[in-house]
Amino acid sequence: MLSLRHIEIFHAVMRTGSITAAAESLNVTQPAVSTVLKHFENRLHMQLFDRVNGRLRPTPEAEALLPDVTEIFNRLEAVERLSRDLAGGLRGTLSLAATSPLANGLVAQAVASFCKARPDARVALQSLSSPVVLERVVNREVDLGVAYEPIIRAEVETEVISHGSIACVLPESHPIAEKSVIAPSDLLPYPIITYLPQALLRPYVDKAMSDAGVALNVTIEVALSVTAIMLASNGAGIALVEPDLLHAMRLPGITSRPLVPRVSFKALLIRNRSASRSRLVNEFVDHLRLMTTQPPLEKAL
Repeated sequence: MLSLRHIEIFHAVMRTGSITAAAESLNVTQPAVSTVLKHFENRLHMQLFDRVNGRLRPTPEAEALLPDVTEIFNRLEAVERLSRDLAGGLRGTLSLAATSPLANGLVAQAVASFCKARPDARVALQSLSSPVVLERVVNREVDLGVAYEPIIRAEVETEVISHGSIACVLPESHPIAEKSVIAPSDLLPYPIITYLPQALLRPYVDKAMSDAGVALNVTIEVALSVTAIMLASNGAGIALVEPDLLHAMRLPGITSRPLVPRVSFKALLIRNRSASRSRLVNEFVDHLRLMTTQPPLEKAL
């Protein structure tokens, strides 16, 4: 049976033109090269080189073999380059799932800047509800998840990656947009857009209003922050949602104001405890951590 060693020796001799030069290029002895080359010829049952005045001259059969042998070596070099890139976190595939505001805001920004430095990496990003994000991680359908608390499952481990809050998203021309902060009582005269009752962040809104003794005029309920933001931008009311997506979208004529008292919660990085982690996954986690610790103006877009 032929071996890569046979092919390596043959390729070196063809490339350098002599046994001496081939031995030097491979860092082996001349007798070792001669022995393997002779064994290769015996295996093929044909002569590959004529010995003329102490030099080797390729036979037509050797010339015919050379293109295929060269292709094998090119593939081996490609495998070696790929392995180096994989080890360095420059290539590979990364699969992510994140809840909508984070998928379209923080995580999208992190993926964009991460891929700019790693053009050969491939990333799959899914925008899902937090419970579905958790299930994707538990079932190992994605490498990483990013979702809002609470996340409680024995199969996963979590890490606080950023902090979020409920804010008032409204047109810049709105009467209360001149306020630097907005209290629940300031919202009473206006139609309100917020999450559906079953949405993960709706209890945060309801508790804040209950604690303030305010019954809002909720006219529109939505599943996603982006829907509420677009409704507010079209004058449907004031949106009580997580506003980071607004900052990522940069819609003209629409702004946000903090709600006081502050209604805050945590965004969590979710990983399966037992899943293996590639170098690329670890590199992205480090990149995401770096982005969330930088001041806003320094964050890569």
